[in-house]
Amino acid sequence: MSYRIGLATVTLLLTYLCASAVCAQEAYAPPASPGSYAVAVSDEKWIDLRRGREVPVRAYYPQDQAGPFPVILLSHGLGGSRQGYEYLGRHWASHGYVSLHLQHVGSDTSVWKGADDPMAAMRAAASGKNAIARLLDVRFALNHLEQLQAQQEGIGGICDLTRVGMAGHSFGAHTTLGSIGQGTVTRAGRTFAFGDARILAAVAMSPAPPPGKQDLDKVYAGVKVPCLHMTGTLDKSPITDTEPVERRVPFDHITGADQYLVTFTGGDHMVFSGRIRRVVAPKDARFQDLIRVSTTAFWDAYLKDNDDAREWLAGGGFPDSMGDDGTLEVKPVE
Repeated sequence: MSYRIGLATVTLLLTYLCASAVCAQEAYAPPASPGSYAVAVSDEKWIDLRRGREVPVRAYYPQDQAGPFPVILLSHGLGGSRQGYEYLGRHWASHGYVSLHLQHVGSDTSVWKGADDPMAAMRAAASGKNAIARLLDVRFALNHLEQLQAQQEGIGGICDLTRVGMAGHSFGAHTTLGSIGQGTVTRAGRTFAFGDARILAAVAMSPAPPPGKQDLDKVYAGVKVPCLHMTGTLDKSPITDTEPVERRVPFDHITGADQYLVTFTGGDHMVFSGRIRRVVAPKDARFQDLIRVSTTAFWDAYLKDNDDAREWLAGGGFPDSMGDDGTLEVKPVE
C-alpha cells in the first residue's frame, strides 16, 4: 500500500514538474506574427482651438471591440506624416493596442513637397519652434482623448488612458523624450521640461543628444519612465551632424527607470520609418520584424504589466532571436 502511495506521489510530482517546464517555455510567445485582433484604421483632423492649430491623426485599433485598450502615441520624423509607420501601427493594434499616429504641421511632408531645395527646407524645419509645437501637439492629443473618453465618442470610447505609451522616430524620438521629461538647460543653468505624467513608457527610435550636448545628466534627470532606445551601426542623420555612436546618449544618461538599447548591425536611419525605398537595403525586412517584436514585447511588459514579456525581452529570448543582427543592452533602475 505504501508503495502505491509513493508511486502516485512521484507520478503527481513528475506531472507537476513537466507541466511547470512547459508553462515556463510557453509563458510568453514572442509577438512576431500579427495578433488575434482584426485592425481598423480611421483618419481625423483634430483642432486645438487654443493654438488655432490642426493636428491630423490616424488611428489603428482592434476592430469591433469594446476595449478598453492601452494607447500608444506615435510621432513621425522630420518630413513625415500620419501615414507613416503603418507596419508598427497595424502590428500593435492587432495585439490589443490603440496606435494613434500624430501629424505635426510645420515639420511634416508639407516641408519638402514642392520645395526648390527639399534638404534645405528640412533643415530649416528642424527648429526649436517646431520642437515645442510638437510637444504641445502631444499634450493636446492626450487632453482631446480624455474628452472623447468622457463623452464615449469615437476612438476615446475604447481607450484605456491609464496605460499610455509613446513612440517616435528621429525628430519624433526627440518629441517622445521631451514628452516624458527630457529638459532643456539654459545658459543660466535652469532646466525647462514639458514632461507629461500620463505617459508611462516610451520607444525612441534613432534618438539624438540635444543641441550643445552639454549638462546631459541635467537634461535627462526628469525622465522617470522605462524606455526602449533603438538605433543601428549606420544610423547617421541625413539632416544633422549626429553620428551613430551618439544615438546611445539618452540611454547612457537616463537613470530614473529601466532602460533598453537595441543596436542593429548594419541598420541605418531610415530602416525604422518603414518607408519603401528606391533601393531596399538587404536587411530592412529582418530589422523591421525585430522592431515589431521587441516593441510589442516592451509595451506588453510596461503597459500590460506582463512580467513574462519583460523577462523575454531582457532575459535572453529577444537577444537570442537577433543573433548577429543586433545587440541589446539593459540598464535596470538602481
